[in-house]
Order: sequence, then structure tokens, then C-alpha cells
Amino acid sequence: MSDNSLWQLITVRFKEYTREPEALFWSFGFPILLAIGLGIAFRAKPADVVHVAVANMGPRGATLADAIRRDPGLAVELLSPDSAATALRTGRVALVVAPGGDDGADGVEFRYDDTRPDARTARLMVNDAVQRGAGRGDVLPTAERYVRERGSRYIDFVVPGLLGMTIMGGGIWGLGYSIVDQRRKNLLKRLVATPMSRAEYLASYVVSRLVLLTIEAVVLLGFSVALFGVPMRGSWVSIATIIVVSALAFGGLGLLIASRSKTIEGVSGLMNLSMLPMWVLSGVFFSSENFPRIVQPFIKALPLTATNDALRANMLRGDALVTLWPQMAVLGAWMIICFVVALRIFRWR
Repeated sequence: MSDNSLWQLITVRFKEYTREPEALFWSFGFPILLAIGLGIAFRAKPADVVHVAVANMGPRGATLADAIRRDPGLAVELLSPDSAATALRTGRVALVVAPGGDDGADGVEFRYDDTRPDARTARLMVNDAVQRGAGRGDVLPTAERYVRERGSRYIDFVVPGLLGMTIMGGGIWGLGYSIVDQRRKNLLKRLVATPMSRAEYLASYVVSRLVLLTIEAVVLLGFSVALFGVPMRGSWVSIATIIVVSALAFGGLGLLIASRSKTIEGVSGLMNLSMLPMWVLSGVFFSSENFPRIVQPFIKALPLTATNDALRANMLRGDALVTLWPQMAVLGAWMIICFVVALRIFRWR
């Protein structure tokens, strides 16, 4: 009878999910559309051309512009000083080159915003072109070799992040929203009076989320591998283990958030409060290493950071599961603590 009750509850969870077109879209359609958009936006393409302006201050302006045009990576405009300043201020050019000195004969002055990466790159490129135009020679011969291989592209970086974001959303929203909705409708109070055990009720959510998450992960990873050639250098068993442990950790967090909430508005606020820092800090769309070193211990302790780091290490580098014990330890701690606390304070009415 117990097994039949659990099966019936799991069936109910699946029916609830499949009858919501919005849930199906956000679980399956949105990650794929996001992967397509990012894959197209950051596809392999020729290097960007940097736009710079030369302030037309006497005859040296035209000479500088001619020297800079010899670099194919630079697009040069010869403008009046006022127009060049306006172009820099509005972001139309990354750098303004002005002949130094009152008569324009004393060196070169670079005007740029040093907080812009493209401006710093333009400064280096333009300086090289100007120095060459002035007769500088290279002491050592140089050669270039362009290396583009799977694993180093942006789409390779972002797909594990999208998968981690999907796991987090499914665990927190999939459990938290549904439980609070049933509590709000007084369904939990009625269910607790049935022969069904409380453990079976909560287990039905966990099992159904794991099954749905398996389907979501297979769809997203299969699509990314087939369309963009995202590498899968680790074993599928290791990836499956990371996904399952991550799903349990986020499921415990979702259960904890929903354990006392009584309204949809209240639980939505708590879920957004817990998810927003991880969206920003945990390296979904850019590396979490960009943040200051002082906050790195806090970032590394977040479950989404551990999930993303473990997925990328396994998928892109082929790291074995045993080498990912720091990330797995973080996820295990979140899973155990959240489930223990949630089950202790869970309110059925």
C-alpha cells in the first residue's frame, strides 16, 4: 500500500507539471533558446576591428592616420579635435590619438578610458603601429599561430552554467512554489489526514524532480553537443552524479524556503532572494573569478558555484569525480543541512 501511495503521489506531480505549458517552456524551451542566442552571438568569427580617431592637428595628423591604417585590426577616422573628443565621449571610438605638443611635433598623446578593455587594447595596437611608422624595428622575429578548439569557446563555458541554472530553478521553484500553493489552498491539511505518510508526500516531489531534471539535462546537453559541438570529456556517470547531488542540494533549499511560507508572494520573494546572488556571483554567464579575492570564499560556498565548477571541470577538462571532492562536499553540506532543518520546521497547516 505504501509503494502504491508513493507511486500515486509521483504520478500527481507529473500531471501537475505537464498541464502547465509555462513550466514546460521554462524548463525545456528557455535554456535551449538561450543557448542558441548565446551560441550565435559568440560564434567563431573574425577578430573585431577597433575604431579609433586621430585628431587632425596639423600635417602630423594625416601622417599618424596613415601609419595606423596599416594595421588591419584598426579602423581610423581623421577628425577635428572637437569631433574626436565627442566621438570618444559617446563611445563611438575607443581611443583618440593626438599629436603631442602645441605644434603637434612632440610625440603622440593617447586619450582613452582605461576602464574599457577595448580601449586598452586599442592603445597597445595603435602604439605599435605608430612606432613602426616612425621606423622602429623588431629585435626578435615573431610568429602567430591561432588556436581554436572545443572547450575554449564562450558557448562551451556557458552551457554548463545554463545547466546549473536549470538545476537550481527546478529544485527551488519546482518544490517551493508547488508546496506553498497547496498549503495556501489548505490541501496539505487534508492530505496529512489521509493514510499517506508525510515522508511519502515529500519524497514524491524529490523523485519527480529528479526524473524531470534528467530529461531536461539530456535535452540541453544533447542539443548543445549536436548543434554547437560542446565537448563532453568526462564520463556520463560522473556528470549524472553531479547533476543528482546538485538537484538534491537545491531541492533541500527549495523545501527549506517553503517549509513555513504561507503565501505565493512570500515564497516568491524568498526564492528570488536566494537565487539572485547565485545568478550574479556563481559564474553562469561569466567567470566568478572576476569578483574580488576577498569575497571568493563566500562565492565558492554557494551551491550554484559548486555545481557550475564541477560541471565545467568534468565536461571541458575531463576531471574525474574524485578530484571534484571540494565541490561535491559543498553540495553535500547544503543538501544535508537544508533537508534536516526543513523537515524539522516544516508546517503542514
